[in-house]
Amino acid sequence: MKSGQKVAVLVSGGMDSVVALYAAHEEHEVLLALSFDYGSKHNHREIPFAREHAGKLGVAHEVIELGFINELFTSDLLQSGGEIPEGHYEEANMKATVVPFRNGIMLSIAAGIAESRGAEGLVIAAHSGDHAIYPDCREEFMTAMGDAIRLGTYENIDLIRPFINLRKEDIAERGDVLGVDFAQTWSCYKGGEIHCGKCGTCVERREAFQVAGLADPTTYLETGDLPVTPAVDQSSI
Repeated sequence: MKSGQKVAVLVSGGMDSVVALYAAHEEHEVLLALSFDYGSKHNHREIPFAREHAGKLGVAHEVIELGFINELFTSDLLQSGGEIPEGHYEEANMKATVVPFRNGIMLSIAAGIAESRGAEGLVIAAHSGDHAIYPDCREEFMTAMGDAIRLGTYENIDLIRPFINLRKEDIAERGDVLGVDFAQTWSCYKGGEIHCGKCGTCVERREAFQVAGLADPTTYLETGDLPVTPAVDQSSI
């Protein structure tokens, strides 16, 4: 990865992507923040925060509509899917929230937009905590996708994944240093008015602040004991 590049950043409005936007703004010239509305249960809660943070940094923000994902794909994360599972974010039941090849689709579209806008790099906030359940967040996938994007663009666009070896608590610490207002980010997959506190992403969020030793500004419906980290059988997922 080269410093000082012209980059586009994928920004959902969640903790990780917002911190990635702020970090990229420090290290690169951010041409564009991209969000995708693909029909998830929480898109309507996330995307306004993506827009807000892009605005704070003076970065153009665009939302790409991908309604076909909600219509054609199977995932409980989607409005067309079932109930969001609860428990630890590394539990095997969280596989129900996987949207098949989501990052592959979004990165392909983002790469085309990035090259069209004159970007040299594309930033995604995938991190090591995603690896247990989401195959399109793992470094093997990101390496292959990065090769495809570089080879498939005249600008040899870099796929920049600054958090790929970090955990959520590390990202929380980085965001704290960068001055990110985490109250203005969204994690809960259920997409209600308040974070539920019990779904996998809420548990991950709560745990991250706790492990990092940072005050959690989030209001949750449930704040009981956090579930124990499971021993995930990778062969089962």
